[in-house]
Amino acid sequence: MELENRVLSREIHRLLYEKKSFLGTAESCTGGRIAEAITAVPGSSHYFKGSIVSYTDEIKEKLLNIDHALIEEKNAVSAEVATAMVEGACDALNVDYAIAATGFAGPGGGTPDIPVGTIFVACGKKGDVVTQKITEDEGRDMNISNATHMALQLFLKYLADKV
Repeated sequence: MELENRVLSREIHRLLYEKKSFLGTAESCTGGRIAEAITAVPGSSHYFKGSIVSYTDEIKEKLLNIDHALIEEKNAVSAEVATAMVEGACDALNVDYAIAATGFAGPGGGTPDIPVGTIFVACGKKGDVVTQKITEDEGRDMNISNATHMALQLFLKYLADKV
């Protein structure tokens, strides 16, 4: 794992440990890499409850309770679905905060309106979620790595702003 992600994960560890809060993830295109980065820090079991890798719309709907109509209207690769993934993970995992990612990592799957490399990361708690859109296609591995890093950065900023 990249050194920068380790540093971000350690700072997230410090803030969550101090707040005595719990975290989970809901990941699609990142396939569990955000959870991997979080759990690389010793002691993460004190605040990290788990992850739902919701690679298909079916799992987003069944496990994260995302409305099928939302996915149909906005597409699974959207800020609205990323937000719903955060809120669904908070409920499903019984956590205070969640981090989510959904997108087209590549090499296929994109559309003219939503090309490969489009990834939405989101974090927060129920009723208070922030999102960020990534649009650069640097190849599958780099797209996943970039999304993981951006998700950790976004969550650390979110936590720091709430302290």
